[in-house]
Amino acid sequence: MASDGQVFVKFGRIVAKHCLDKRCSTELLCAAEQTHTISSQLSIVARVKAVTAESKSSSELLVSNAQNLIQAVLHVLKAAEAASIKGLQKPPPDSEEEEVAAFCRHWRKTLLWHRAKESLNSDRDELGLRKTQARAEPTLTAMVQEQSPPTKYTPKHPKPIKGHTIMDSRL
Repeated sequence: MASDGQVFVKFGRIVAKHCLDKRCSTELLCAAEQTHTISSQLSIVARVKAVTAESKSSSELLVSNAQNLIQAVLHVLKAAEAASIKGLQKPPPDSEEEEVAAFCRHWRKTLLWHRAKESLNSDRDELGLRKTQARAEPTLTAMVQEQSPPTKYTPKHPKPIKGHTIMDSRL
């Protein structure tokens, strides 16, 4: 779990590096640094617990650190959403950074498509306000949870939205 936290640290740093908005970039770097710290702490606690006798306090500390790591990763993903909405610079081709940017652009297109679909809903309530569907907006967190562990047969980029390509840089 601690090593997975480091994956999100790297993800956050890449998005921050290419973010067009300075405040979003700073927020994302802070979230990534917090995640790095908690991930390192969890790794240390897990190693100590592995070589020491079983105790309730060490188990509680391990669980507490794991929960803190989950919250820190969620913070990184929320900050990455904000950065993706503000816009990302084009990264170098054929790089890991390009994959991260493609993933963020795919999420952004999904979000904009969802919002456009919601705005076309003509159902109105008694006050004349547009009714929204019960479906929540797409999030980076949900997209990460949907991703299966990579295998040698997993495509490099997420599947595009129907009618769009992943590399479409207009959005």
